[in-house]
Amino acid sequence: MEHVYASIDIGSDTIKIVVCELYKNHLNLLAATSSPALGIKKGLITDPEKAQESITSAFKEVEEMLGIRIKKVIASVPSYFAEYKIMKGYANVSGDIIEARDMSQAFKDGIIHTLSSNQEFVNFVPIDFQINDKTVMQDPKGFPGQKLMARAMMVSVPKKNVYSVASILESIGIELVDISVGSIGDINCFRTKDIQDKIGAVINIGSETTMVNLYNKGIPVNTKIVNMGGKDIDKDIAYMYRVDISEAKKIKEKFAFAHRKNANVNDIYEAVNLSGERVKINQLEVSEVVMSRVEEILSLAKNELNLLTNRPIQYIIVTGGVSNALNFEYTLASVFGNSAWVGNIKLIGVRNNKYSTALGNIIYFIGTLKLKGQDYTMLSKDDMEVLSSPDKNFTYTSNDSMLGKVFGYFFGD
Repeated sequence: MEHVYASIDIGSDTIKIVVCELYKNHLNLLAATSSPALGIKKGLITDPEKAQESITSAFKEVEEMLGIRIKKVIASVPSYFAEYKIMKGYANVSGDIIEARDMSQAFKDGIIHTLSSNQEFVNFVPIDFQINDKTVMQDPKGFPGQKLMARAMMVSVPKKNVYSVASILESIGIELVDISVGSIGDINCFRTKDIQDKIGAVINIGSETTMVNLYNKGIPVNTKIVNMGGKDIDKDIAYMYRVDISEAKKIKEKFAFAHRKNANVNDIYEAVNLSGERVKINQLEVSEVVMSRVEEILSLAKNELNLLTNRPIQYIIVTGGVSNALNFEYTLASVFGNSAWVGNIKLIGVRNNKYSTALGNIIYFIGTLKLKGQDYTMLSKDDMEVLSSPDKNFTYTSNDSMLGKVFGYFFGD
């Protein structure tokens, strides 16, 4: 093992943690867990004590899989009131050849002159560099020059979005080495050469909210939030059949389809309702209930996309736990046509789309390290030896400012 990275995505329904190793430029999953979340509503921490307990429990689960303690992590922060701004930063090259430190200095300059006073910097997506006011390129390291200009899309959120997450992780002894937002993680999880130069969107259907993220050439440019998600489907089923919400969720995930196609009227699910009576639920009927709500969520997301841009959308990728539902692709096609498809996570052991943000944040983090020419792992040498032990059997399982502490202010000072 060479380099190990851990990422956490704190959702309203579940807390997802993914741990991967990068070995010979290939990403491998070491462990993943999806643990029940408490004290979190619409992605925001509403009860710090309960949230702390559930986050601690999630870390214990993944640590039991690995046999070591996770001490450092990348974390997603809520995207509410996120701002996306193109920044320009300048640096005088310190030597005759451009190095990573010159690029970092240009980025820092851009952030200082672009960041709003009421916002906290989250991360940036590089666009390009200009050398000596002439040559434009993606990565200028190793080229001669005296003056460097960097352009990037800077992402920032209200300060409370960052500190609510950072303070809880710090309270349980977890060091936060980088932060991100869903729009960054999701596009990096599904990025391909086919979409790199296009205008498109990723729609992440979560438990209580649906994130609608717009991209231009793979760079996030805006995010809108639809206040509807998987829990609304649970409530519909619970209301229709008068069952409790946990039973409704089980019906949604284990029995119902997201489109009436292939649903069988003779396939029956038996449940006990709130009155203690046994009810029989046929698959076609409950699938129509699910389909109706999924159509509404996707239609609202489509409306938000139309408000975000009047330019043609060339691709739409849908992710999040709801997108794993059987026959989801048929309902998706009925709303968006052939331009939309369900995301496909290709990393073995973590195929469920609810992990897309956490996994994508690791991919993004590795990419920024490469751009800055840095070598970094989240595990100590002793921990690496434990993980590399021949007796260790891995099971790939899916189940001053504080910001100054975050990976040397993101630039490896």
